[in-house]
Amino acid sequence: MKTGKRNEESMDDAMGKKKRFWWIYVLFGFGLGLCTLALYGYYLTRIPDTIRIKAGTSERFDLQIPASGTVNADSSTVIALNQPVTLIAGENMDTYQMELKLFGFVPFKNIEIEIVEDILLTPVGQPIGIYMKTQGVLVVDIGGFVGADGERFSPAEDKLQVGDYILAVDGIAANDKKQVREYVEKNGDKEIVFQISRKNELLQVTLQPQKDEAGVYKIGAWLRDSAQGIGTMTYVDANNHFGALGHGVNDNDTGELLKLGNGLLYQAEIVNIKKGQKGTPGELTGVIEYYEDKVYGMITTNSTQGIYGMVGDNYQVDRGAALPVGFKQEVREGAAQIYCNVNGEAAYYDIKITKLSLNHENLNRQISVQVVDEELLALTGGIVQGMSGSPIIQNGKIIGAVTHVLVNDPTRGYGIFIEHMLEH
Repeated sequence: MKTGKRNEESMDDAMGKKKRFWWIYVLFGFGLGLCTLALYGYYLTRIPDTIRIKAGTSERFDLQIPASGTVNADSSTVIALNQPVTLIAGENMDTYQMELKLFGFVPFKNIEIEIVEDILLTPVGQPIGIYMKTQGVLVVDIGGFVGADGERFSPAEDKLQVGDYILAVDGIAANDKKQVREYVEKNGDKEIVFQISRKNELLQVTLQPQKDEAGVYKIGAWLRDSAQGIGTMTYVDANNHFGALGHGVNDNDTGELLKLGNGLLYQAEIVNIKKGQKGTPGELTGVIEYYEDKVYGMITTNSTQGIYGMVGDNYQVDRGAALPVGFKQEVREGAAQIYCNVNGEAAYYDIKITKLSLNHENLNRQISVQVVDEELLALTGGIVQGMSGSPIIQNGKIIGAVTHVLVNDPTRGYGIFIEHMLEH
């Protein structure tokens, strides 16, 4: 009997050991999987989706990634990225595909290699006044009102939505909010057909205005038809095309990128600086002169990478200060400068590039920067609102633009690579 009991105990011990080893294997496998994913993600951030090389030049890469690949499927030449590599670009503008494999056998990613024209950009760094008309009239809120009989009305509820753009009323093009309001007031209680754009889909909705307590007909919607503010001009090219801000102009209420109808650049002057502090972003306060003779140019595009258009002949820049473009693979962590005007004259200020995220899904946050210039820190506390668009210079090349400030540390912020701004 004692022998049998010992045998049962031995079997229980063996089963317990097997279970413990099984859990060790599971935990080891789970940890290995997490490490593999982390390593995979790290390597993804080290290699851009697109590598741009100027025509007629050679580019040396030292990505230090345990990956190799071939350029175009029919190529027999294997390029190893764990050591320095030099790519030579011909004169023809063309695009090639490089298929990469980690450790020579794990499928990794495809890279586009683009041969691009060499261009020069003049870094500007000057404040600009921005005035933009929306494409149609933007609905920024829906609400109700009390009618003449004390009853509450909300004609637009469940018909219009925040973010809709009113393009026409009863077939008449909607140019501004005043026009829409006056049409509603004069129409009385007759139904109105609104032609709208909702998330790029064209729709028609029918609303019946109601009287408020003062006897004025309303639909219960708050509208916006324009936006204005101050930013910084990033660059002007040889053909007077400009890029600015490094991010799009969004509506304050909806948070969405404004659909641009048309826009103008105006002369602006900085009159006050609110220094940035931890938890409170600073701001450049400026005066915009909305006069015809103060128009500097036209805004033709509002995108996530910035605003773009043409400057007029009256916008003076020093063409002799034009710089070559530095693409992603040329940018390094370490010393750099921003060029901006915060006290009446554009100047270079020292910064440090602290991190590069070549494939961050947010293009406006791929460059992490820190202001180290004592003069700029004394003036502004770091990066403040209104400095968005200030060009970033490294090794004599324009490589990006400032886009955001960290609220909890105004000395730090983000930037966008200039090549993403040039995509527009």
